Formats: sequence, C-alpha cells, structure tokens
Amino acid sequence: MNLTQRTARTALAMMLSAAVAVVAVSCGTSEPSRELAKVLGPVPPASSPPVQMTNSSVSLRLSPPGFADRASGAAMSQDQMSQDQHELAMYGSAWSIPATETMYIGREAIAGKATRRRSGGNFEVAVEDDAVTPEIGGGTLACIPAGASGPDEYIPVPLEHTDVQAAIDGFIARVGVTQTFLNPYAEKIEAVYVFPLPQDSAVSDFIMKVGDRTIRGIIREREEAKRLYEEARAQGHVASLLQQERPNIFTQKVANIEPGKSIDIDITYFGALPYRGGGFEFVFPMVVGPRYNPPGTTDPIRPLPRGVVYPTRGSDIPAASGTNVTYLKDNERSGHDIGITLELDAGVSIEHIDSPTHAVAIDRTSPTTAKVALSPLDTIPNRDFVLRWEVAGDAMKTAMLTHEDERGGFFTLMLVPPAELEDLDRVPMEMIFVLDCSGSMRGQPLNLARQAVKRALRSMRPGDTFQIIRFAQNAAQFEAQPVSATPDNVARGIRYLDELQVGGGTNMIYGIRSALSFDHEDDHVRSIVFLTDGYIGNEGEILGEIGRNLGDARIFSFGIGSSPNRYLMQRMADIGNGVASMIGLDASRVDAIDEFFELTSHPALHDVAIDLGGGATDVFPSNMPDVFVGRPVFLSGRLADGFDGDIKITGRVGDTAQSIECQWDGHRDRPALPQIWARSLIKDLNDRMTWSTETGLADRIRDTALAYSLASAFTSFVAVDSSRVTEGDHGTTVHVPVPVPEGVRYDTTVGRGG
Repeated sequence: MNLTQRTARTALAMMLSAAVAVVAVSCGTSEPSRELAKVLGPVPPASSPPVQMTNSSVSLRLSPPGFADRASGAAMSQDQMSQDQHELAMYGSAWSIPATETMYIGREAIAGKATRRRSGGNFEVAVEDDAVTPEIGGGTLACIPAGASGPDEYIPVPLEHTDVQAAIDGFIARVGVTQTFLNPYAEKIEAVYVFPLPQDSAVSDFIMKVGDRTIRGIIREREEAKRLYEEARAQGHVASLLQQERPNIFTQKVANIEPGKSIDIDITYFGALPYRGGGFEFVFPMVVGPRYNPPGTTDPIRPLPRGVVYPTRGSDIPAASGTNVTYLKDNERSGHDIGITLELDAGVSIEHIDSPTHAVAIDRTSPTTAKVALSPLDTIPNRDFVLRWEVAGDAMKTAMLTHEDERGGFFTLMLVPPAELEDLDRVPMEMIFVLDCSGSMRGQPLNLARQAVKRALRSMRPGDTFQIIRFAQNAAQFEAQPVSATPDNVARGIRYLDELQVGGGTNMIYGIRSALSFDHEDDHVRSIVFLTDGYIGNEGEILGEIGRNLGDARIFSFGIGSSPNRYLMQRMADIGNGVASMIGLDASRVDAIDEFFELTSHPALHDVAIDLGGGATDVFPSNMPDVFVGRPVFLSGRLADGFDGDIKITGRVGDTAQSIECQWDGHRDRPALPQIWARSLIKDLNDRMTWSTETGLADRIRDTALAYSLASAFTSFVAVDSSRVTEGDHGTTVHVPVPVPEGVRYDTTVGRGG
C-alpha cells in the first residue's frame, strides 16, 4: 500500500472513530468494501445518520450531540465538542481549502479540496481527492481547530505524535516518552523540537528507532555530543541529539528524516512524586510557556512566531544564544497530539483518583492499583496533565526505599509530619504577597491571583501584618512597610488589588528584591508568597537572588495557569524553605491558598535529624528543610555498608520534641534510586552555582551525569544510525511549532518575537 493510500485510510479511520454518531457506510453499493471494513470494523446499525462515500468524494453528517463523552458516557454539547482536536462540528458559513494545501487530522496528513455547509441540524463535510484509489472509496475527511470561527490554517509539522507510558510504584515514577517524527515534505529535513519534562526528571535512557533498526543513545559531554551529531548530519546519517536547556526544558534534534519516513525517539526518566494533603500527584507537562527575557539575559528561552528564525525587533540578546521556541498562532493548528497511559501501584488502598485537567478513563484493577488512559477526545498538548490520588488514612507518614548494586547502597526517604501538629497554636504571621502583573497574566490568570490573595487577606488576624507588591516592567508596593491586618487595612488592600492592571515584561527580579528588603519583626514568621506563571528566561538570576538574600524568610510560590513554569516555582520554594502549589485556570485550585494558610498557621517541624544506624553520606537536599503539615520532605542519599534498617527521625515543634517512626522493607531491586540520588546531587550543585563562588561545581555536575548516564546542562544524549547514508543534503531545518498554553494570549506573549 502506498503512502497516499495508507494516509487516507488512517485519516478516515481516525475521524470516523472520533465521530461515534457515524453508523452506516456506503461505497457506491449497499455494502461497504472489505478493505474499508478492515479499517472501520463492523458496520453499525443503519438507523443512524449516514456516511456516504463514492469514488470521488466523502460526506459525513452528524448532529452536534452525536459525540459521546468517553469518560462519562454522557452526550457532549457543542461547547464540549469544541475541545476535541478531531472535531467535525463547525460553526459559521461554508469554507473551502485549496487542493494543494496539506491538512491534518490528528496524526495524519491529507491533501484535497474540502467544502463545508450546514444542512438543517447537521453539519456536512465533503472532501474531493482524485488521487485516492477507489479501493477504499475516494476521499478523506478534514477537521478544523477547536473553537474556530472561520477558516483556520493547518500547519504540517514533523512531529506526529507523543506517547507517554508511566508506571508508578509507591511514590516513584518511571516514565517512557516516545516522540514519533514523520517527514510530511518532499525533501529530507532536520526536525527541532523544544519540549518540557518535570523539573526533577532523571533522564537516563535514550533510544532512536529507524525502521527495524534500534540505536541506543550514548551520554557524552554536551559539546562532544553536539559535534558527533553535526558530523553525522553532514555525512547524511540519521542522527538524534537530546540537550537539556533548563532542568525542565529539553531540545530534541533529529537529522536526515527522509520524505514519508518516520523515526521514533524513546526517552526514559525517573522521579519522586509530590505528596500533598493526603494524596500523590503525577504531572506531565505538555508545552513550554512563552518566556520573557529581561535586558541582559545571556541564555534566553526565546518565544518566536512560527516561521521567524531570530527576533525581528531590537534586542540586546545575541541571535545565536539561548533556545528558540516557535508558537502557532491562535488560528493555527498542527496534527501533533499526545497519548498518556499510566499504571499505578500505590502500595496502599487508593481512596480517590481523578484528573483535574483532562478527561481520563480509569480502571480500578484492585484496591491498591489502577490503570489510567487519557481520553482520545482530549489530546491537544496545550496544558499540563495532572493526575491525583488519595491514599488511605495515615499509612504514608514515612516511607524508606533502598537499592544496592556494584556502586553501593542508595536510599530515598519520604517524611510526612504527624497529623497532631494541626492542633498547635499558630504564631503571628507577616505575609508579603508578590503578584505578577506582566502581559502574560492578562485576563483569567490575574483574576485568579487577585482572588487568591483576597482569600488570604480575609483569613488574617489583627496581630498579623501584610504587604502587597506588584511587578512587571518595575515593582510597586501597597505601603512602605507591612501594615497590621486590621479590617480597615484589609479593605484597603483589597481595593488596591482591584485596581491592578497588567502590561509589560516579567521583570521578576524587581519583585524579589522588593520582597526581601523589608525590615523584619522578630516575633513574626515572615512568609513571602509569589503568584506568577513564571514565564521568564532568567531563572538562574532569580534563584541566585533568593539564595543570597533569603535571611529567615520562607518563600511560597503559586504557579498560575495551565502550564506554569513548575521548575521555577518549585526551586524558589525549595531554596526558600517553603512550598510550591499550582492554581489552574478553571479556579478549581484557588482553594490552594486556603491550604497554604492551614499549612503556615502552625509551627513547622524544625531541627529535623535522621539517624540511619550504620550511617549515610551525600544526603540531599543538603540543608534539611522544615516539614509542613501535609507536605512531606524527600531525602536521597548513599547508604554506608553498616546500614541495618535502624532508622530514627526526630525534630522539634517549638520547644516540644517529636519522634517519628519509619519502617523499612529491606533492599529491593529499584534501579531508579541511584538515578534519583544523582539527580538530587546535580540539582543541589546547580542551585549552589547560582550564588556560590565555590569552584569546581560544573565539573562535579558533569562527572556525576556521565557516571549515572543522565542528561544535564553539561551532558547530552546522542544516537547515530551509521548503517546507511541518506540521499542528498541534510535538508531544511524545521522547528516544530507548539500551541500557546491554554489561557495564555499569543499577542501579549509571543507577538513579533524577541
């Protein structure tokens, strides 16, 4: 079967499988062809709206409520259908597409002439394509982007599909990511794709699949890996290169993809899962949000419109520096979609499981296990995927996992404070609220930030004090110094919030400096609360400023939006001995601010000490943080030879000593633990590089990453298929454009590039 036939057939199958109202098929006779039946499966009853096919055209009719919600079984409204990237229900008058234009349905490219018209209560799409053979009935189907109000442009991209396979063992995640690159052009190409991963991911394996050949990538120093890749590209070999740009941002390059050919890139990473308020959370970020780069930024994450190679407006950032992320416009859509499957073994009874961000199918295979799959109607990669599950009672107060191999012993320990801490009186609080008012916060993000701070202000007591700081191009504040949380002052603070406007760049450094510059009252616990999407390119400068000037303050960060900069939010909280939380655009997590007050209203468990009997070395984080109610601390380290399972954990709440028991189930084969420990070491060294004058930190990161086969700022994975040379030059470099995160405005965050 040639490519045209295969593409048309798969595209037709995908569209018809999405349109569950389609029930009868005709190919010029009363019976469907045998070939078509193989694609579509059994022919449904003839009583439903028909699909009519001839050798030259295809028409599909379906009523707006005809799609079924696969998660709940309920009929979907037109608004719900507009969320589906395979959507066929369209709005407005008829449109047509030139026969020379390539369009996408999900992961498949098609070419042809399409016409749309409304007929009664149904919508009809007709596509004509004489190139499609009569064997499968002529023609294919086309769809438009969600929420379209008129003609939209379909952008052919070399990234066809991303498949995520995750396995959860207790609080450890092993995640496999397969990126399928397909060349839709007439000449071979180099594909460049910038994508996110969780900020603490230990990327430890990299495989390239070319046809029936499998090539395992090797870890090399960053410049050496780049040289090997460029040499292979110039020689005409298929090659791939994985580079870390930030701990949560990576660049994938694939060279010499021939026309019509596909190449799979498999990436494997490990990580420990956060535990909050009685449950765990798995997050898979799907898109890098546009970053603002303040003047002087030397290593930017640069947002560019599709088709723009370098900034078109004045900038003091060298064009060759940093990382470019290209974005689709609001009226553009590519065929790149994503699938997620997760197998969960919680180890204890699962009380509740759900996704607050996506439609999912959940199969509770036992009281402690479940299988979760992303709905095929929710596969646009424009917001982070989040899955949460609650576990039974107090079963997860502590957990100690260990592993031994030829390199020695490793452990990861999760420590959750006793629940009775909630009953202790709280101390007076000094709250510094710092709000991002830059252009990317326009609309719902700023409204949510306002709402969260208002809830916090109304929860304060007269003995507390507060301050409000806003930042964008500069910083401004509510009062010269924090004021008492009296009813009058709280009312004035709320009016100040209501008057805030957005606009300008995200110069967070001014907000950081303002928040850390106030004189501190010793009898108040100072907490600095940041509310931002974190779309900046100078994370290192921000973290360095916190590390140098934190004092005795604690930093709590709230990521606002569908794809916040989780790396920055989490690292600000880690360095600031606080906690990070995320608030989605649907306001479902605005109550996170209430959880925050419940968290900070009680003394933390401090002066924590852990005795592992035979001893432990190289424990990270190196500074043992405070432990908050419902928010655990994760430790990773090396075990000494004499470890026998005798674990003692102590701490203090005020002047009261606390002791916490920890159970150990013996050494098991857990190959993720060495990688998680090595990643923790690298994270600690990276943080120290932002403010420390200590020498040799970069060398330690490089040596650790090479020894444990981890991607880092100083090491990269490279794979080369040297078995054959592709024809012609290495071809055109194509940057994969990505959608702007849901809820973020293209015009204020990407614009003309820069």
